[in-house]
Amino acid sequence: MVKNENVKNGIIFPVGEPNVEYGKYFVGQSYLQGLVNDPAVNVGVGNVTFEPGCRNNWHIHHDGYQILLVTGGEGWYQEAGQPAQLLHPGDVIVTHDGVKHWHGATKDSWFEHIAITAGTPEWLEPVSDAEYDQLED
Repeated sequence: MVKNENVKNGIIFPVGEPNVEYGKYFVGQSYLQGLVNDPAVNVGVGNVTFEPGCRNNWHIHHDGYQILLVTGGEGWYQEAGQPAQLLHPGDVIVTHDGVKHWHGATKDSWFEHIAITAGTPEWLEPVSDAEYDQLED
């Protein structure tokens, strides 16, 4: 059974289009809706929606940071060398400059967060099925 299917309709902000531009850095399907489109603002703000089982690759933000504001569903966040954290609406994650991490939906739930990002991402290896499958929802 899939949980939190209402997320696919957008909880607060629109779900947006399939995340084609960054799709190669995800396992599964994600959607992206840009929320701030002002070239004078040097911070990206977007609503990212993950289908069940979707997650992004391990990555690092250089010369910046990432703040995740969880708005819907259930998801995971993990920093390298640390246990994964189960996320729910209202959770806030701050990823500092240079920290290797990933985030995405649980196996059986849609997941949505607002990503506030500064700096340049370095995309790394995918989170393996073996790593992901051992997580307990």
